[in-house]
Amino acid sequence: MTRPVPGFLWGAATAPHQVEGNNLNSDWWVREERVPGMERSGDACDSYHRYAEDMRLLADAGLNSYRFGVEWARIEPAPGHFSNAELAHYRRMIDTALDLGLKPVVTLHHFTHPRWFAEEGGWMGDAGIERFETYVKAVAGILDGVEWVCTINEPNMLALMVGMSRAAQAAQPGETKKWMSPTVEGAARPVLPDPDPDVGRRLADGHHAARAVLRKDTDAKVGWTVANQALTPTPGNEDRLREIRYDREDLYLEASRDDDFIGVQSYSSQAVDENGIVPHPRGPDTTLTGNAYRPDAIGIAVRHAWEVTGGVPIVVTENGIATADDDRRVSYTSEALRHLFDAADDGVDVRGYLHWSALDNFEWGHWKPTFGLIAVDRETFERSPKPSLAWLGEVARRGRP
Repeated sequence: MTRPVPGFLWGAATAPHQVEGNNLNSDWWVREERVPGMERSGDACDSYHRYAEDMRLLADAGLNSYRFGVEWARIEPAPGHFSNAELAHYRRMIDTALDLGLKPVVTLHHFTHPRWFAEEGGWMGDAGIERFETYVKAVAGILDGVEWVCTINEPNMLALMVGMSRAAQAAQPGETKKWMSPTVEGAARPVLPDPDPDVGRRLADGHHAARAVLRKDTDAKVGWTVANQALTPTPGNEDRLREIRYDREDLYLEASRDDDFIGVQSYSSQAVDENGIVPHPRGPDTTLTGNAYRPDAIGIAVRHAWEVTGGVPIVVTENGIATADDDRRVSYTSEALRHLFDAADDGVDVRGYLHWSALDNFEWGHWKPTFGLIAVDRETFERSPKPSLAWLGEVARRGRP
């Protein structure tokens, strides 16, 4: 098994809305107020105030990287009005990570928007790309010393959410349905619909605009992250797979061909037959999000991303399992890493592995799925590292699974 390249990122990831708490000015906070059946993020994990403790736990365990985001809704609370205090807050986070020996991987957009941005049409509004570009210019000023920047997290999932929001807005009175979280899959619910490719192309334009700003104003490597389902064909359905995979993944992978890296995010795998994606039947190995237990998914995903992008370097920016059984988490991650490094042995340029997630956190409408290396008491916010954190830290110290 190949030893990772020097500077390989071993770390864990979070997203602002899922851990910070009280993101009052975001469109997701509004959604949580209005949508039936949706749990509230509330104080979340209070990481807005406790980020230093979170980072220290990762560093003390032996990890060398932390992926976190900056929250657009905090930085630009009204159009064109930027908060110097919030920019300074996120700069302190960057400095804290660097002081602890953690390379920050900074995400500029992780599903949430300022509520005003959503109200004026969001990404599909006339000013959508320009608004995002202006925000990125403001954030670029605090990114000194940051080597890795993700512009947009999972634009393919974001395109799906935009479509879901449009459908909700178009619904007639009395048609409101119970919230269907995009993080839950499997036989207990329908397969998620395909993202709208027109929205996807618009997000690609936003990514390319942000990339141009970051390349001009920073020295960071720039990419975005894509949700990879590691889809596989049933016999005779290879063409159907290619058709489905284009709208769901390949449009976004192709848009990253000139990037410095591509963030690959994969948790499970599903088959495609003549009718489309085959729902995963529930069984003893089904995860808390309804996914199949498929640690081989990350290997399938990175090989596919490497092929479609034409050889753009890969950082695994998310991979993990929703389970209450931490031994299961270690088993899953151990096998996933073996598949990842098998791909590296075969020539795929893998630059890092960032586990999802650092903390048990708010999973976009519900709290039940636990992905974290660290448990969080939602009343006291006490952090309790799980054995999986120490295990992954030891893997990082060895430099291989």
